[in-house]
Amino acid sequence: MENSHKYFKRDISWLSFNYRVLLEAEDETLPIYERIKFLSIYSSNLEEFYEIRVAEHRGVIMKKNFTEESGAEAEETLAEITEEVNRQQREYYRIFSKVLQELNRQDIYLYQDSRPEPFHEEFVHNFFNEEVFPFLSPVMIQAGDIRTFIRDRRLYLVIRMVKKSKRMAEPDYVPDYYYALMKIPYAKVPRFIELPTHEGKHYIMFIDDIIRANLSSIFPGYVVESCYSIKISRDADIYLDDEKGGNIVENIRKKVKKRKIGALSRFMYDSNMPDDFLAFICNAFGITTDDLVLGGRYNNLQDLIKLPNPRGKELEQQVPSPMRVPFLDEMGSVFRAVKKRDILLHFPYQSFDYLIRFLMEAAFDPKVDEIKITQYRVAENSAVINTLISAAQNGKKVTVFVELKARFDEENNMSTAERMEQAGIDIIFSIPKLKVHAKVALVLRKNDKGERLRSYAYVSTGNFNEKTAKIYADIALYTCNKQIVEDMCTLFQVLRREVKEPHFKRLLIARFNLLPELKQLIQKEIDLARQGKSGRIILKMNALQDTAMIDELYRASEAGVQIDLIVRGICCLVPGESFSRNIRVTRIVDTFLEHARVWYFGNGGDPKVFIGSPDWMRRNLYRRIEAVTPILDGRLRQELTDMLHLQLSANRKACWVDNHLQNVFKRKPGNDDVRAQYDFYEYLKRKLADD
Repeated sequence: MENSHKYFKRDISWLSFNYRVLLEAEDETLPIYERIKFLSIYSSNLEEFYEIRVAEHRGVIMKKNFTEESGAEAEETLAEITEEVNRQQREYYRIFSKVLQELNRQDIYLYQDSRPEPFHEEFVHNFFNEEVFPFLSPVMIQAGDIRTFIRDRRLYLVIRMVKKSKRMAEPDYVPDYYYALMKIPYAKVPRFIELPTHEGKHYIMFIDDIIRANLSSIFPGYVVESCYSIKISRDADIYLDDEKGGNIVENIRKKVKKRKIGALSRFMYDSNMPDDFLAFICNAFGITTDDLVLGGRYNNLQDLIKLPNPRGKELEQQVPSPMRVPFLDEMGSVFRAVKKRDILLHFPYQSFDYLIRFLMEAAFDPKVDEIKITQYRVAENSAVINTLISAAQNGKKVTVFVELKARFDEENNMSTAERMEQAGIDIIFSIPKLKVHAKVALVLRKNDKGERLRSYAYVSTGNFNEKTAKIYADIALYTCNKQIVEDMCTLFQVLRREVKEPHFKRLLIARFNLLPELKQLIQKEIDLARQGKSGRIILKMNALQDTAMIDELYRASEAGVQIDLIVRGICCLVPGESFSRNIRVTRIVDTFLEHARVWYFGNGGDPKVFIGSPDWMRRNLYRRIEAVTPILDGRLRQELTDMLHLQLSANRKACWVDNHLQNVFKRKPGNDDVRAQYDFYEYLKRKLADD
């Protein structure tokens, strides 16, 4: 088999996922503002894709980045990306138009031009003069002049004008065009402006159009011929892998500043812009045809998440409230509860508050000696960080490993690290050429003699972030299992660089024992299948890219192992081929972001189940420290097995990913309607009631 037939390209696979996100905006069974949310998510995802992935390919072509990819391969991939993105952009604006029609049916009108109705003219004029005009700084553009720098993630208008002249009325008059660039003052005024209601109807206007409606007052000596929206994306990666020595905090701080002036990765323009207008702009700003991506009248549509909702909650998805866990509440102490049995929590279905309570209990328990935790992404003004500071101020030894290289969270992580250091917390910073992506915490207890008492470990699939815990579907284990606690101690020794060749008894840690153990687990299922017994694997993760592990799954499939993959995003494995005939790929996109990693191996009727932080990406398996824990409690293994089977049986919000990267929605005969996220919430509610 040729490799080209065995694996999907990573970035083309990701675009298939993002298209699936876009399709949620077309689902007419969803409330209209839920559909708008998915339009926003699609745009935001695509923005980051251009800032990171497309920028990396361009770097290869320009010989700025050195990867396994050749220049020719990068060019080929970029051409495929451009073709697919342009196709999706056309779909985007088609779906956007349908969303606008539904808004109209709800008596909400989002203006799609700069000509307000007569009853809004005065308001728009006055609003512009009072709230917008003082913040505008238009700049004339002339090819060959010093180029005005265009910021990424900003919106600009480009304007073409003709100088007012008596000659304009002459039949042979040939106009001389003048061009201007104007940034929309996004930090000073909202993107969407609510206009006065009229006859029971609600009206909203883009700030872009309010400016367009008043261009004549901005350029009084000119006749405005046309105006179009543009935006650019820049390389946002900070390429720290090759950094040697020096202060890592300062290195990252410098790199983050340079992100704002990174190389161009996308120039998005209104597809209605005339060719000669576009050619002038490209020449003036050094834009090449390879940079061009079709846009529409309105760009930066990730801002749609901020679209005012004058009708309130009736037009929004009603999200189930995080439920309490009676057993934890009745025990009155997380420590006391975990002492009795391992605890598994599912966010956002269950309250994240129990993690804060766990850390707060550690802060005030006189027997607690040390608290150790990893930080990858935390919320601004984080309750987790505040609790750790309280613990330090209460005399506990607190150690936090801060991963400074968490993309787009570098500045927040640096500022929280400084706060914690000032409070006396011991900070361990990033390891060169590695990211620490493990989501773990450890609470060590001792008696007055210094002897170890029962201690507690926390292993999660998600970050210590109370904000994302409301929208990401993640799983966390609380345990006082001695072997897991000891393994966690060893892991923090690794993070301190005190141990180079660690030995782990229970935890699977990337770059040490994770890959060998995974291969053994797969081999066991292969051996069972070859013996005529049932070989069974279910893997839930965000991304599957590593070709070595994909080959292991192909090998298992060829041996007769039945494999179900629940992969939200990138999936480079090609299902439905001769070498993968026993592999099925399910993708679920719904209210919450599927973020948990859960791995199930049938093991001849005695299943082994794991949760943890890594996807099967090359970066996760080879260039990061990740933590995976086995689920040792039979009750909890069954709970996770039930969750996996529920997701596999879903026929709403679930689709197959076929051998052409198409999202094929699952349809089942009969009246069964399984929506995995909402049905799992009900499952947990029933289970808690019976507990």
